[in-house]
Amino acid sequence: METRSEIDGGRGRLWLAGEMTIYEANTLQTTLMDVLDKCQNLEVDLSGVTEIDTVGVQLLLLAKREAQARGRQFRLSQHSRAVVGVFEILNLSGLFGDPLVIPSAATA
Repeated sequence: METRSEIDGGRGRLWLAGEMTIYEANTLQTTLMDVLDKCQNLEVDLSGVTEIDTVGVQLLLLAKREAQARGRQFRLSQHSRAVVGVFEILNLSGLFGDPLVIPSAATA
C-alpha cells in the first residue's frame, strides 16, 4: 500500500494506492488515524486501490466513525473499480454517503 497526503489548514487529502487488505491493515490504520488527527475535513482518494478486502472496508468504516465522533468531515472519492465492486457486493454504496465515481481513466 502506497500513501500520500496533503494537509492545508483544516483540509486534508489522502491518496491510497495498491492493496487495502489484511496484510496492510496496521500500516493503513496508522496512516488513516494520523491524517485524521491533523485535519477537520478529510478526503480519501481511492482511485489507486487495486484490491480491497473486508479488513480494508472495516478500516474505512472505522475512519468514518472516528471522524463523526470527533465532529469532523470524512469523504471518499474517485472509487476504483475494485472498491466499487466490493461496496456493491457488501451493499455499502450508500453507507458512506459519497457518490461512487470511477475515475475516467478506469472506465476507458
